[in-house]
Amino acid sequence: MSHTRQLWQYYTTRFRASLTTDHDRGEVSATTVVMAAALIALALFVGATITSRVRDKANSLDLD
Repeated sequence: MSHTRQLWQYYTTRFRASLTTDHDRGEVSATTVVMAAALIALALFVGATITSRVRDKANSLDLD
């Protein structure tokens, strides 16, 4: 058996074993990452909107 074939079999076996282990450990999926990014973007948008409205209201107050 060639050295390359042995390495290929070793890495294939390790990859399959890590897939099984990763599912047991609760690894983060791409969907989870996308949902987290969307929620962060939404939170930033809401925060910027509230800040803008409060600033506009504060600037419109007549303190004389």
